Amino acid sequence: MKSLYVKFVVITISIMILSGVLAFLISNTYYQQRLKPENDEKNTRIALNIASFIEDHPNINLMGYLDHLSSIGYQIFLTDYFGNEAFFGAPYRVTHLPDSIKNDVFDGNIYHGMLHFPRETFVTGFFANELENTIGVPVTHNETDYALFLRPDIKLLFNEMHVLFGWLLALTISLSILFVLISTKYLVKPISQLTAATKSLAKGNFHVDVSTSRHDELGELSHSFQTMAKKLEQLDDMRKEFVSNISHDIQSPLSNIKGYTNLLESESLSQEKKNQYITIIHDEIKRLSTLTKQLLLLASLDKDEDRLSRVPVDIGKQLKELIRSYTWLFHERDIMLDYTISDTIIVGDSALLNTVWDNLMSNAIKYNKPGGSIEITVEEKEKSVMITFRDTGIGMTNSDKERIFDRFYRVDTARSRSTEGTGLGLSIVASIIKLHNGQIYVESKKDRGTTFTVELPRT
Repeated sequence: MKSLYVKFVVITISIMILSGVLAFLISNTYYQQRLKPENDEKNTRIALNIASFIEDHPNINLMGYLDHLSSIGYQIFLTDYFGNEAFFGAPYRVTHLPDSIKNDVFDGNIYHGMLHFPRETFVTGFFANELENTIGVPVTHNETDYALFLRPDIKLLFNEMHVLFGWLLALTISLSILFVLISTKYLVKPISQLTAATKSLAKGNFHVDVSTSRHDELGELSHSFQTMAKKLEQLDDMRKEFVSNISHDIQSPLSNIKGYTNLLESESLSQEKKNQYITIIHDEIKRLSTLTKQLLLLASLDKDEDRLSRVPVDIGKQLKELIRSYTWLFHERDIMLDYTISDTIIVGDSALLNTVWDNLMSNAIKYNKPGGSIEITVEEKEKSVMITFRDTGIGMTNSDKERIFDRFYRVDTARSRSTEGTGLGLSIVASIIKLHNGQIYVESKKDRGTTFTVELPRT
């Protein structure tokens, strides 16, 4: 298979050749339709002026006069009825001229050889050094009738121009091909780099270098490829971290269940200890169940947006019911709740939105301080609704805020492997809000609390 470099060179040179052929044909048409008649008319006028001068000056030396004219750029042929012929100036390449043409000029007619020669459709006929490619006029000198044929001496008039145009054409073609070869290499080089980088990327090597200083489409493509490689590397790291986290989060409760099950087999174990171990086993099973449900929910959210049931949802009603269900926990944790909630209708999935509020509420309670407070507000705007959860809890650092929505990431490292969370809650929240074409914002300071703001479109 030919390389892109060879293909580009061949196509470009082919375009040059085709353009040259088309330009020649168009120029030839212009010559045949416009320039050729004008050239014939101009030379006819010159020939008639020469014949008129000769007839007006019967004492002129005819041969000397014609010889003088030939020296300034004309090829001349003179003949009479008796077949006496004379050539002046540069010789014709083809000197054959039918007697019918000569006799027609003797009869007083003008011969327009330039207009009707050549009969081929090529502009090169202008340079044909043939006797038929002339202008013929009748002329009388000292009572003798002649037929005078002339044409410009192209070689004399344009010899230097022929050389100039020849060099110009040769250099144009040579330099064009050279520049095509160089420019094509310049154009194809980034593509070759991208090809090599793609193969390297396919083998799992994400550290590819396709940097370029170009600012055209290929430069933009290289930059986009570099960005894609970094994104893929991040995704691969996230995948590895995800596998590691999920393996740990599954293996840890399983190990606990296995260990405490073995302890329950001991006959000397008291009933109090048995009850304690059974409670721990139940908690670990509950943790596994919660983890499994959240993983299934995340998988379904990643798979298909069409799973949303878009119906009118009263956010205010959802939040009030959620507050009612958590009332006992507010009292138990000594947390003060303040809320400003009005009945607000948006279009969305009721069950998924309830999951969002439940996660944000449970986090606000879980990471709050004893005697702290939680504030919930719903603010209606023209095209969207802002739902805010503000707490006075442990807060987060800037590095925590950047990763808060990553799967399995936990802010509270002291409890990162506890049974209180899986690290998937906020990932689920972000996915659900994204499916609703909304945004979630977080503001937090270490030991000064956290504010989550959800913005959802009304429709």
